[in-house]
Amino acid sequence: MVIHPLDNVEIHEDGHKYARRAIRAGENVVKYGMPIGHATRDIAPGEHVHVHNVATNLGETLEYAYDPDPAVVGAEGDSKRTTARRDVPTFKGFRHPDGRVGVRNDIWIVPTVGCVNNLCERLAASCGGIALTHPYGCSQLGADHEMTANLLAALCRHPNAGGVLVVALGCENNTLESFKERLGDVTSLNIRFLRAQDPGDEYARGLELIRELEANRPTERVEIPVSELVVGLKCGGSDGFSGLTANPLVGRFSDWLVARGGSTILTEVPEMFGAETLLMRRCRDRTVFEKCVKMINDFKDYYARHGQPCYENPSPGNKAGGITTLEDKSLGCVQKGGSSCVEDVLDYGEHVKAHGLSLLTGPGNDLVASTVLAASGCHLVLFTTGRGTPFGTVVPTMKIATNTTLATAKPHWIDWDAMANPDVEAFAAKVLEIASGAPARNEVENARGIAIFKDGVTL
Repeated sequence: MVIHPLDNVEIHEDGHKYARRAIRAGENVVKYGMPIGHATRDIAPGEHVHVHNVATNLGETLEYAYDPDPAVVGAEGDSKRTTARRDVPTFKGFRHPDGRVGVRNDIWIVPTVGCVNNLCERLAASCGGIALTHPYGCSQLGADHEMTANLLAALCRHPNAGGVLVVALGCENNTLESFKERLGDVTSLNIRFLRAQDPGDEYARGLELIRELEANRPTERVEIPVSELVVGLKCGGSDGFSGLTANPLVGRFSDWLVARGGSTILTEVPEMFGAETLLMRRCRDRTVFEKCVKMINDFKDYYARHGQPCYENPSPGNKAGGITTLEDKSLGCVQKGGSSCVEDVLDYGEHVKAHGLSLLTGPGNDLVASTVLAASGCHLVLFTTGRGTPFGTVVPTMKIATNTTLATAKPHWIDWDAMANPDVEAFAAKVLEIASGAPARNEVENARGIAIFKDGVTL
């Protein structure tokens, strides 16, 4: 399979690349019509092109010029945002009294500190809820502490939670008092608070509070236009087919949803390296472009602060699946964002504000990235995979296989086979089915967790 006329490699059935013609040492290897690295030695026609004879072209922080794609944004200040279509379908969701929309009605038990994880798990088990366990909330300093507290606060406001019980210990850095201040006005939320060191029987008190939450959460699903749906875009365990089947399908769905007034969010900043200019050209104006540049270069600086190269990716599983360099991975990865205008760039833990496609600061790590997508307001996450993974985060995490072999071998992991069914209308119907209450495979398997980004010392 040849993806683009300019490519000097072709893709075989194993997802790996083979030379279409002779490639000289130092010459760029081209896939998707763009360089994915350079040959480290002469490569003969038909020869396997992979990590043994290709190296990345990536370096450290770069300077970028705003060069908007006229097909997407036109001249600067003349954004060609997609006009919402009139044929807006609906899904059945929960409408909260304050107007927020959720696709689930779960009870979430949120620990302010990892010391109460076991108590939270017991309380969640009592009501079929979800315990958002994590190891942090104490012994953290500066930005790490702020990221933990802000992320947990954002999750407490997630509309998929019909009710939230915040459980503190009583001696942690992330004190219940400071956490309440961070939450702000909670009068519109169905939320309760428990400090475990206060009552004689903290479990019994927790059960009482859960009963209050259950009595006050929404009870019926109602018709909601898809213009109010927010969907996260993520990939993991990628292979050589990720950029050919599943990611393009998710990209077409992103465009489908945006055209109907809905919102999608793309994260995994390190897996934009090498393809970032494609996204920058779609930024709706110079302000969004500059935020995108800052997001990319700040993440490269993060690598540099820790003495690591920014191109220390793909993973061993990615390489086994046919992905050679980070550019190779990134050019496939960003296809999940479709072709729509980039309306905004969000910081870690920041809630989505614009309708349309937004970019979100976050790493490539599957659970960390999926968690921050949830915290940004995503009702569900579309997760493409070629190698397969059973994981899921606290919102429905719909797994899309890049190849039929995986979908057939792991039906208890996989929600959709993109190789067998690339039709975007059928896929959109499946997404709306899950938004309306049909369980994603991660929910059936009870694979629902969170992970918090960390960049500092532990006391």
